[in-house]
Amino acid sequence: MNARRPPDDPLPETGRLAGVDYGTVRIGIAMTDPDRILASPWDTYVRRSPSLDEQYFVRLAREERLVGWVIGWPIHLDGNESGKSREVTTFAHRLRETTGLPVALQDERFSTAFAREVLGEAQLTRKKTKARIDRVAAQILLSAYLESHRAATGQRLDQPDGPTGGFRGPGSLDD
Repeated sequence: MNARRPPDDPLPETGRLAGVDYGTVRIGIAMTDPDRILASPWDTYVRRSPSLDEQYFVRLAREERLVGWVIGWPIHLDGNESGKSREVTTFAHRLRETTGLPVALQDERFSTAFAREVLGEAQLTRKKTKARIDRVAAQILLSAYLESHRAATGQRLDQPDGPTGGFRGPGSLDD
């Protein structure tokens, strides 16, 4: 039996994207603003059942007018797939099929470690850190996707197109 390849679709050039840090218990979610100037932590979704999870993501895509997903791709330091890669592949295919939106993969090496470091510097309590870590990891991987896409298209990283502003979602660090 051949292993199912993960989706890695081209994403539309404009519109709002969601970053996803997949977990078996919790899924961290980050969002871009419509102009893709920045990514912000959005939510930490606690998984319930396959059908309820699908309903959540379909509703999220519709309500937030998403045009695509960026999912963290768990690989080892040497670039080989990890044990979690198969789970992410299954999740990515299901997300694409249920929402009808394209899915791109983003290397997520160090995203959770970096999120822990960032939250540690914020001097939050252990409970608040745990509640925010997944969505901050999603923000980090979504920001990495935006930066790599800007670099690949020749867009200056310090001055993205569009207006700047303080986009904030319900999962910001001030919650």
